[in-house]
Amino acid sequence: MKILMRADTHYSIGVRSSDYEEPKYTFTQVLAAIAVSMGSMIIGFSSAYTSPALVTMENSTTISISKEEASWVGSLMPLAALAGGIVGGPLVDYIGRRRTILFTAPPFFIGWILIASANIVHLILAGRVVCGLCVGVGSLAFPVYLGETIQPEVRGTLGLFPTAIGNIGILICYLAGKYLDWSQLAYLGAALPIPFFLLMFMIPETPQWYISRGRNEDARKVLQWLRGKNTKIDNEMRDIALINAETEASESGIKDLFNMKYMKSILICLGLMTFQQLSGINAVIFYTVSIFKMSGSTIDENLSTIIVGIVNFASTFVATALIDRAGRKILLYISSVTMTVTLVVLGTFFYVQNNMKLDVSSLGWLPLTCLMVYLLGFSLAFGPIPWLMMGEILPAKIRGAAASICTAFNWLCTFTVTKTFQNILDGIGPAGTFWLFGCICFAGLFFVIVCVPETRGKSLEQIENKMLGKPSTRTRRLSSIANIKPLPNGC
Repeated sequence: MKILMRADTHYSIGVRSSDYEEPKYTFTQVLAAIAVSMGSMIIGFSSAYTSPALVTMENSTTISISKEEASWVGSLMPLAALAGGIVGGPLVDYIGRRRTILFTAPPFFIGWILIASANIVHLILAGRVVCGLCVGVGSLAFPVYLGETIQPEVRGTLGLFPTAIGNIGILICYLAGKYLDWSQLAYLGAALPIPFFLLMFMIPETPQWYISRGRNEDARKVLQWLRGKNTKIDNEMRDIALINAETEASESGIKDLFNMKYMKSILICLGLMTFQQLSGINAVIFYTVSIFKMSGSTIDENLSTIIVGIVNFASTFVATALIDRAGRKILLYISSVTMTVTLVVLGTFFYVQNNMKLDVSSLGWLPLTCLMVYLLGFSLAFGPIPWLMMGEILPAKIRGAAASICTAFNWLCTFTVTKTFQNILDGIGPAGTFWLFGCICFAGLFFVIVCVPETRGKSLEQIENKMLGKPSTRTRRLSSIANIKPLPNGC
């Protein structure tokens, strides 16, 4: 008997198929998320370092630094991260996701020691390059690892751990920067890779990578460890193996990146990365102290920076609580609108202050408030979700190479924004600069509405089938067993 079935039955939002166990925040999954996210703490610390450090460098008696050299100290890290993103793609495929992440810890330590012990600017620049390479590799490998190890129904929450712990790194840097000079702060940065390195020894490689290397028994052991010893994993193992078999059935090469069936996923990731960075976030993080000085705020700039760091950190918990309930798209909508409004208000403040020459001393609280709400909006969605979705929507066959391109592109945008921020300020003034960023955030809202899919509650296999227009793995298994014949979409 042949049964007719719609091919798109299993694509409902928040699907929780009976194929899988109920979601569990198992200790092992949480441990894996925390271990990987410790790398994000180093990235956050590296990104925030220049905000307090450049001020003490310019006033230092042990080192001489010009304004142009200071801009390179800020921008070399994301430029090197661009190169790290390119080499990270082949690394996660050939030596594995875990080893790639693990091997970033020693160079991170070396880079920070170079900065801390520098007596000339070139050693600081060299240290920033070494750290930047590790930042690029790590920012690519973290979402790939978490996307392949965390259960679909809790992937949104645990997948935000890198952002939450990365924001702890930013907060630590801001707090310590109030009391430490640039060299002492770099020694603190050198201490962070040590717990990261130790924790990475406690977690395994991903099941998907083991299966891609024909090590099915290792994959089964790892998946059982991640899901809990009493959890049934047969169906999930079968789905992973089926996707891997389909991937290996056709040869993979660079030309696959330009295959039209994969371009949709890649372009969505690139679009999210574009709007994430062109929102001006890294200009704000790198130059927070300078922005408060420029605004003439009545609140101490170092204290303001610490408050911003606390808000940036705390706001991630709001996103963690909401992302698996509200979904990715609605949070991206809220994030876009919030950033647009606050940037427009901040730009208007600077316009009134500088162009209309009015007394704004009574509004000295406004820049801090705007930046707090702006960071809240960014951390709610546009900060974590592009990285989370990169690990979700890129097809398995091109995941490593495509993630490499997306990560490199992200850091290219970061470099462009941080290196040109001062030039844009000089060219169109603070008001025009923040209005420009606000317009970009507004454009990002329409990109999300039109192009970005919802991935809440879906397994990687379900997402891939949806993006490529294929029937679900469960439907294909039933078809092969019971001779089920799916009807064409739309029937």
